Amino acid sequence: MIPLRDDVPSRTVPFVNYGLIALNALAFVFELLLGENLEGLFYGAAVVPALYTGRDGALGPLDILVTTLAPGLGLRVLVSMFLHGGWLHLLGNMLYLWIFGDNVEDRLGHGRYLVFYLLCGWAATYGHIWASPDSTMPSIGASGAIAGVLGAYLVLYPQARVVMLLPLGFFSQLVQVPALFFLGFWFLQQFLFGTFSLGSPGEGGGVAWWAHIGGFAAGLVLVRVFARKRPRPSAREAWWDDGWGGRG
Repeated sequence: MIPLRDDVPSRTVPFVNYGLIALNALAFVFELLLGENLEGLFYGAAVVPALYTGRDGALGPLDILVTTLAPGLGLRVLVSMFLHGGWLHLLGNMLYLWIFGDNVEDRLGHGRYLVFYLLCGWAATYGHIWASPDSTMPSIGASGAIAGVLGAYLVLYPQARVVMLLPLGFFSQLVQVPALFFLGFWFLQQFLFGTFSLGSPGEGGGVAWWAHIGGFAAGLVLVRVFARKRPRPSAREAWWDDGWGGRG
């Protein structure tokens, strides 16, 4: 399922969301310029779980909690959120952030949204380290933080409609579904693949499923802390909410 747009109008210009997308794009351009030195960047600046758990994976959850906040290793958590492993990795993440991030920023406010996004990314990293404590592979990507945005969107806009592209063999079809269904199905996929990966080390296909699960769970919880009370709707939004704008 490929999301294309939602039907929720935004009150404000989501300049923080635009900035996050721009930073991810600029970071990827930098990666392309590195050429043969790219692998060195991944191992030197991204999250490598074994660094946080001890090389033998012996540290416990509280120890991991502390190390993810330590200055040097904490910086890796931040940097890793803006690195991507290829064009598809980048474009897929930015598509989700573009569609769902603006509305979450609208409800949280610009500054709160930025803090919320980074906290979800940290929680996602913690989830990945917990699930793969012995891994020496670098973990990169914005998907954990974006999963937090998806969790927040589910809480704030469960009745919104998401237009998605549904591939059907050689054909594809545009389908409009409730956000509750789209995001619920997305999370179910992450949970099932993540659960399977726990019993099959090294067979996750390079996807940090538990980063997605951890980020999504953090979004579900943190949005209740960060969200501002919804303001009185404007005349345009009231017209949209009554069904004339597509919710019917």
